[in-house]
Amino acid sequence: MNLLPDTSAVVDGRVSEREDVETVLVPNAVVAELESQANDGRDAGWAGLEELQRLVERAESGDLSLDYVGRRPTNEETVGAGEGDIDALIRDLAAEHDAVLLTSDTVQAEVARATGVPVEYVEPKVDDGADEEGLELERYFDAKTMSVHLKTGVAPMAKRGDIGDITYGAIGEEPLTEAAMRCIAQDVESTARASSKGFVELEEPGMRIVQYRDYRIAVARPPFSDGIEVTAVRPIAKTTLDDYDLPAGMRDRFTERQRGVLLSGAPGAGKSTFAQAVAEFLNDSGFAVKTMEKPRDLQVGPEITQYTELRGSMERTADSLLMVRPDYTIYDEVRKTSDFRTFADMRLAGVGMIGVVHATRPIDALQRLVGRVELGMIPQVADTVVYIEAGDVNTVYDVATEVKVPHGLMEEDLTRPVIVVSDYETGDPAYEIYTFNQQVVTVPLDGAPGEEGEESGVDRIARNEIEREIKSVAHGQVEVELKSGNTAVVYVSENDISTVIGKGGGRITDIENRLGIDIDVRTLDEHPRRNAGGSSSSGGSGGSGGSADAGRSQGEIVTPEITSRHVIVPMEGHAGQTVEVRADGEYLFTATVSRGGEVQVSRGSAIAEELEAAIDRGKTITVAPQ
Repeated sequence: MNLLPDTSAVVDGRVSEREDVETVLVPNAVVAELESQANDGRDAGWAGLEELQRLVERAESGDLSLDYVGRRPTNEETVGAGEGDIDALIRDLAAEHDAVLLTSDTVQAEVARATGVPVEYVEPKVDDGADEEGLELERYFDAKTMSVHLKTGVAPMAKRGDIGDITYGAIGEEPLTEAAMRCIAQDVESTARASSKGFVELEEPGMRIVQYRDYRIAVARPPFSDGIEVTAVRPIAKTTLDDYDLPAGMRDRFTERQRGVLLSGAPGAGKSTFAQAVAEFLNDSGFAVKTMEKPRDLQVGPEITQYTELRGSMERTADSLLMVRPDYTIYDEVRKTSDFRTFADMRLAGVGMIGVVHATRPIDALQRLVGRVELGMIPQVADTVVYIEAGDVNTVYDVATEVKVPHGLMEEDLTRPVIVVSDYETGDPAYEIYTFNQQVVTVPLDGAPGEEGEESGVDRIARNEIEREIKSVAHGQVEVELKSGNTAVVYVSENDISTVIGKGGGRITDIENRLGIDIDVRTLDEHPRRNAGGSSSSGGSGGSGGSADAGRSQGEIVTPEITSRHVIVPMEGHAGQTVEVRADGEYLFTATVSRGGEVQVSRGSAIAEELEAAIDRGKTITVAPQ
């Protein structure tokens, strides 16, 4: 019988073991594919080349006739190997030489039958003995070893200890040689491929990630790394929710309805271990639970299916999972913007989502959603934050939206949607997240962790906003001192007093109304630090401010146009510049000239009313670039 094997049969060593074969025809396309795989450092390529050498030995001993047939594939065919170009080339050779195609590839076998090519399918080899022998690197592990780190030229290292008390250090004295590292790396890859309990999770030039039993192993080679490196990680504990000191009612929070939960903590804190415990609890509570992981390393029971990237995208995985209709999905880990958006899409589709997020503070996990998810949707995406520290539940936050005046502000017209982050056990608000002057701010409240004497978030925001508002009209130094939650003193140069206050106090009143804070305007000379003889950041800017003010141009005379909706101030040739608008030399406001060369002020605003009143009184309107 003439036998023509494809690459899968050669790699599995299925050809040399046959005794009923007279002639073996090896396609040169198979040789090229094996050579390429071996050059990439893949065990499959080396295994296939060893099989070809065994065939040569049998041919030399007269057991069979060995011929190499066909041509090498072109670059285009090699690129299209995943689309079946090389497989088609091999089938054509089998038909041409009237040979039986031997394959361990089910797709290749079915296509051959469909096209009339004689084919013999043999099951891929699975070496269950590999499970018994284990991995060579397992000798570096003990009961408290979480990960082993091996690299050429470096003594073996490991992370060992209890959850929350892991230390990293040497576990051997002699540096590992390149030959030893090559053997360890090949042992990992070949065992994972041969064992029914292992598989290659990711395979790229220079990097492979292998899952074998409960080990996740990364194998890096030059030029991707500067030496052969093998990092093996395994969980050192499998827990249940009974092992955690959970707040009262926490189990009911998971089961009363599908939630959006962020499990956060620092690396090594025990986030994934807690996620596994939650997954098992939900499964035992009658929920359909799936996972989304890359790589897959959560230690869950067989009832929970673990999914990874589909064609390199977790978004595609999510689309497929929505067809499966899980009650809960564990997403380990949510890290990149695409991960957060996929998490949010699934949550808004009604799936309970539990995401594992790296964060050094509980609030940081929630803040990572800001900018990636529309602010008002955050409580719908994540209504619970669980912070893990030293292997235990440290903090649980409840996340909800309220329409209210933010904490620390007073004016009713400042009412807006506010995300309130509260301590789950006490119900005390710890943070507020809201939009203030087109910026998203996260404000720690009294219930938030912080250092004693540290300026509160509300105070910091208030001081910055007051300073920004005053600097938009003042020309010299500005200093802000907060007296209480709704009272502040602003210190400006002598020359800026009238400008900041405005005619009849109108300008400062407008600022107070916008910010909801009472503001007292004083000169820099009245600052307590000056009177105490201390230095001030103003640096005598009152004098310099006066000099600058005196030297400023009186500006260009303009004739504003009043329409039904706007007061338009023409400023041709000054597009993009910041200008100061005055009436008879008295400051009115500062604005930025549009690309069309004009400044538009909406009628009905305080600024427009003041400008219209000046025009009605026949005052000269001037505009000066700042």
